Amino acid sequence: MGLLSGKATCNTHGQDSSYFLGWQEYEKNPYDEVQNPTGIIQMGLAENQLSFDLLESWLARNPDAAGFKRDGQSIFRELALFQDYHGLPAFKKALVEFMSEIRGNKVTFDTSKIVLTAGATSANETLMFCLAEPGEAFLLPTPYYPGFDRDLKWRTGVEIVPIQCTSLNGFQITETAIEEAYQLAQKRHLKVKGVLVTNPSNPLGTTMSRNELNLLVNIITEKNIHLISDEIYSGTVFSSPGFVSIMEILKDRNCENTQVWNRVHIVYSLSKDLGLPGFRVGAIYSNDDMVVAAATKMSSFGLVSSQTQYLLSALLSDKKFTQNYISENKKRLKQRHRKLVSGLEKAGISCLKSNAGLFCWVDMRHLLRSNTFEAEMELWKKIVYDVKLNISPGSSCHCTEPGWFRVCFANMSEDTLKLSMQRLKAFVDSITTTLHNQSNHQSIKNSRRRSLTKWVFRLSFDDRVTGER
Repeated sequence: MGLLSGKATCNTHGQDSSYFLGWQEYEKNPYDEVQNPTGIIQMGLAENQLSFDLLESWLARNPDAAGFKRDGQSIFRELALFQDYHGLPAFKKALVEFMSEIRGNKVTFDTSKIVLTAGATSANETLMFCLAEPGEAFLLPTPYYPGFDRDLKWRTGVEIVPIQCTSLNGFQITETAIEEAYQLAQKRHLKVKGVLVTNPSNPLGTTMSRNELNLLVNIITEKNIHLISDEIYSGTVFSSPGFVSIMEILKDRNCENTQVWNRVHIVYSLSKDLGLPGFRVGAIYSNDDMVVAAATKMSSFGLVSSQTQYLLSALLSDKKFTQNYISENKKRLKQRHRKLVSGLEKAGISCLKSNAGLFCWVDMRHLLRSNTFEAEMELWKKIVYDVKLNISPGSSCHCTEPGWFRVCFANMSEDTLKLSMQRLKAFVDSITTTLHNQSNHQSIKNSRRRSLTKWVFRLSFDDRVTGER
């Protein structure tokens, strides 16, 4: 072991989180409708598989793009040779236009301020390297995506300090919660370099309100710190209220010529909106030229392939396709979301009202043996091993309240979702029956105890009357 680095031998990657452990159990026994119908159904993976047919249809209609041709002539050699890490201009142009389109064209983006990365994971880590030193901190509202413990901390040495949000107000960010997190960081002797939020939220499936976004701008202005807005789910908003990008807030507040303009950074990816996590396409957008320059240099460690950029530049440049895709994908997400919520309701389970994302934040507090995280883990293990559903417990998302779970709905067929809800309902019914029987048994015991007490009291009274003992 002495021959290896501390990074190679440490356990700070976060792989021991229940979020990742659930994946491991799924991989040992994955559900398959034909080959393994009693296996574990993966409901812990936020993938969008609902609109593949639209993408595949476009590919069939555009064989040149898929075959790496231009005007019928192969450009394979051109794409196979070295491309610098600034990215293909045509792709960067198509990407920023797509980002604007998702935001209703209320804001525009400059290709000179975007840095391509191998997914949002790489984008977030790169920003940590650019904005903070090892041992400095970013504030994150809870609950947050479990992967951030790996993405933001593992290699950078940056610390995370939670902004504790609760169900009392639907887990919205408050000024008090931010200030408490800031004070906690100071008590731990951590210099706070910024706040990172996901909008729409993973795992809540909700969009941030204008009040919250304005609060964040006020905070970073007052504290002289950065704000990272991870907007990877911006194209998955399927019902009101609509999505408001932090860039729109800055525009509304006329921040273009202020210092705060350079301290707000956006992370984006095509992994969720287009359902292409395997393509590894992410991006950093920053108004700070030094951040863009440094991030561009760092991007050489995680480039997007030229073939991928060429294919997607053609796809995203087809405005008729992108308009139809965005609209249809939202409709399908809304329909699938409704089916999950309906299935949960039939099982006697509610969830946080949501309007975005590929998951629901599900309330199972009433199924806990006690109001503890130990009871949450006990329930989670039953759901994974007995019910055969892999869902993510709230504790893996650093939720402060036991009994919340993230349940994904867009990475499976409708039939598989239906089966998962049947399994869950049967499990809840069994728990309800058990609790009912225990309650009846306890009532009988209490009734017998009351009868015995009355009998003893009567006997004692008779003894006093007759003088007997």
